[in-house]
Amino acid sequence: MRKKTLLAVPALALGAMAMAAGPALADTSEPWSGQTSLDELNGSGTSGDAMIELDGNEATVTINISGAAAEFMDGPFPHAQHIHVGGEGVCPDASADTDGDGAVSTPEGIPSYGEVSTSLTTEGDTSADSALAVERYPGGAEYTYERTFEINDDSAAALADGTAVVVIHGVDPTLLSEEAAEKMSPLNEELPLAATLPAACGTVSVSQMGAMPDGGADTGSPVQPADNTGVIVGASAGALALVAGGAWMLRRRSDNV
Repeated sequence: MRKKTLLAVPALALGAMAMAAGPALADTSEPWSGQTSLDELNGSGTSGDAMIELDGNEATVTINISGAAAEFMDGPFPHAQHIHVGGEGVCPDASADTDGDGAVSTPEGIPSYGEVSTSLTTEGDTSADSALAVERYPGGAEYTYERTFEINDDSAAALADGTAVVVIHGVDPTLLSEEAAEKMSPLNEELPLAATLPAACGTVSVSQMGAMPDGGADTGSPVQPADNTGVIVGASAGALALVAGGAWMLRRRSDNV
């Protein structure tokens, strides 16, 4: 009996570590919010932050953007922006560039961030049908976007489980390789590739904060999947308290994760 008890306690502690390392889930029975820093993709120089407040399916989305492409065909450069779901819930890195043109296109990023679920348009439809409705998106080098609307169930669920990704599109073609700058978009052959390239990206983390994050994103930082090291270490500390004298085995195992 004593041997079974000694085996069960470390297993319980490891289970607690695994749960602590997973994404936070929102209590959707009450109003809640999520937020993210938007880090540049494709060397765009674009950065910003986003906050999404949900009450049931009513969403208030606030986005602040700076350093974006400024002009397109003698007018403000339109920046399509979406909530993507169904992928790994992360932003792609340079390895997603499968055709070797030096840019990660929207289709190349889909395994990481998923398909368009909600179009963050300035007016009208917000479904995936409006993904390329460039006339209904904000534009220019800097902008603030705020809109309240009914969000679909898929987006609400992904936001609640921490796998929804906000993606801002549109990159200044002068920042791209010659090959990428001359390409047309795989999403719409009437648009250049630069018009639909992902420019900034961030996974929305569940939060109880009622305000935007302080400061903007570091535009020189590459976008990487979320680092859960601190969460795992914190969980390890709790597990050590539970297993007392036998805790050295858990520490040794967590150090090898």
